[in-house]
Amino acid sequence: MLLRKAPEFLSSEITPKEKFLNRRNLIFGGLALAGLTYEARKKLPPIGTPSVAFAANKLPSHPGSFPPVNETLTPKQKAITYNNFYEFGTDKRDPADHAGSLHTRPWTVTLEGLCSNPKTVGIDDLMRYRPLEDRTYRFRCVEAWSMVVPWIGYSLAELIKFAQPKAEAKYVEFISFFDPRQEPDAPSMIEWPYREGLRMDEAMHPLTLLTFGSYGEALENQQGAPVRVIVPWKYGFKSAKSITRIRFVANEPTTTWDTLSPSEYGFYSNVNPQRDAPRWSQAHERRIDTSILPHTIPTLPFNGYAEQVAGLYKGMDLIKNY
Repeated sequence: MLLRKAPEFLSSEITPKEKFLNRRNLIFGGLALAGLTYEARKKLPPIGTPSVAFAANKLPSHPGSFPPVNETLTPKQKAITYNNFYEFGTDKRDPADHAGSLHTRPWTVTLEGLCSNPKTVGIDDLMRYRPLEDRTYRFRCVEAWSMVVPWIGYSLAELIKFAQPKAEAKYVEFISFFDPRQEPDAPSMIEWPYREGLRMDEAMHPLTLLTFGSYGEALENQQGAPVRVIVPWKYGFKSAKSITRIRFVANEPTTTWDTLSPSEYGFYSNVNPQRDAPRWSQAHERRIDTSILPHTIPTLPFNGYAEQVAGLYKGMDLIKNY
């Protein structure tokens, strides 16, 4: 089912933040909430409560504008139980076990900083802003493991165009949700909330995906619900989860992992088999797929997306600018 393309957010679709914060009559249960299917939304009466549903509900989407990766998909159960999401603990299983405490409704994303159209937008309006595409991408962690995941979303560039960044905005900063009451297992050594950033041309590249779902369904909490970014040619930590603020800034933003360990986690963090991290060789990766036994494959420059993105870094020393 295709969603109709809207030229811009209507004023009726911009939910004031104070109204979101006053809607306390939502029942979360044990599941995270996400966007209703298009058919279900059409049947709802146009009254008070926002359009919401549970995580893992089907999302309406259509084939994406980039050819899918012709590789075996990582089974969903593996993809949602092997995660780095330190707000819910440092073990791979912790996010699946603990992220049920995250309340994804009410939820807003604020566009701010050096832009001509700052707004606070409700998550369901954000999800409906553009038709949702199926995008199957390789996903590569700096820890030298990888997956192939079918994501759902639309190019982040569409939202950036809506925000109308000013000429002096050279970078985009992402700030994730943090509430110690909902995320009590977050390690104290990290300064929360989680922060990431991209150069403007990276953020505007059509491969960079504003992501609401995977495997045909709304994101699970442990995947970064209700909205995250996916930057497929970079290591996974660059793809910020559970975003609440998107800021347009003039200078390279401070990011969480680059602050903690700059020798391992540079600002660019493009997948590069020729530059090893201090703790991990990046020449090969352990692919998480349908195989029972672990197996490794060679790592591709830019995670296999060099043809599309290498031009962004023409003339740069990719060992120095890691």
